[in-house]
Amino acid sequence: MASSNPPPASLSPAFSAAFARAAGPSRALRFDAFMALALYDPQLGYYRRDQLRVGRHHTADFYTATSIGPLFGELVAAASTHLLKSAGLDPASHTFVEIGAEPTGSVLSGVATHPFAASRTLRVGQPLSLDGPCVVFSNELFDAQPLRRFQRDASGWHETGVRLNEDGTSLCEADLGPAPSDVLDRLPPPELTPEGYKFDAPLAAATLAAEIAAQPWHGLFVAFDYGKTFAELGHSHPAGTARAYFQHTQSNALLDRPGEQDLTAHVCWDWLANALAAHGFAAPTVVSQESFMVHHAGDFISEALIRESSRPGLSARKQALMHLLHPGQMGQKFQVLHALKPIPV
Repeated sequence: MASSNPPPASLSPAFSAAFARAAGPSRALRFDAFMALALYDPQLGYYRRDQLRVGRHHTADFYTATSIGPLFGELVAAASTHLLKSAGLDPASHTFVEIGAEPTGSVLSGVATHPFAASRTLRVGQPLSLDGPCVVFSNELFDAQPLRRFQRDASGWHETGVRLNEDGTSLCEADLGPAPSDVLDRLPPPELTPEGYKFDAPLAAATLAAEIAAQPWHGLFVAFDYGKTFAELGHSHPAGTARAYFQHTQSNALLDRPGEQDLTAHVCWDWLANALAAHGFAAPTVVSQESFMVHHAGDFISEALIRESSRPGLSARKQALMHLLHPGQMGQKFQVLHALKPIPV
């Protein structure tokens, strides 16, 4: 994707009014509250609008592995089947549940056959309800959860929010004061962090992982996303990781076009893995998308390549496989967190 900072866009009157109502007399919100409004408000939120968001079309804003066609779903089904069988579990007794899919489809759309007992799709705004034996799957769900922003100054960590200007036509960053004591243990040690360092804390993603893990289900958790360890987030990203996406262009203009552009940030894999472990998941593991597919869907990949070997040149299916697995494309850009939740005793 191209990377740029487009000219600021005017704030819509509807979003300005909604922001003012949420902020009250201070006219300021924490960044996570702004992001929740911009992405998930039932009337104004980016993910609640009836519009094309995902795909290669020029009016979409980004594309994901599901944009490539049914091959991604076939690989996910094959890898999930392998993981369940390796644990002595029968895929035919499990319901495949996708959380956060786009309104127009799901990862198993276009997959001719799969081994699961049934499939369900929980879309944005639908209540989280999981029980019994499941494969719980998500693709780029956690990176779109509201985050809190902090910046290190001479006195320590301060929280960064968003303020509405007096005439309601634009937004700007706002210093909300010292970071609250209840989040200090989730931030890098200030004595080891240079002044000016920005830390985008994906706390809501960790909360969501805990909510999913706490549901009365058992089976396999598989989440595809992009993220870093806590150490990497705290030492290797001095400008933070939050980004905006609008018509396939990445920018740092996070406050522009609220409700019309995607906002995202790297997840903290340590936090998500810890949330699963705290609810009884065995050995949560994070690997690259390439490694996950090769190790757990290797037989499927081999068979697919054999079937395609008779086709001349680089067939569409071979091209899709390369896009998903090649280290220079999606293979290393995305990671997969997976873990098994045992049957309650």
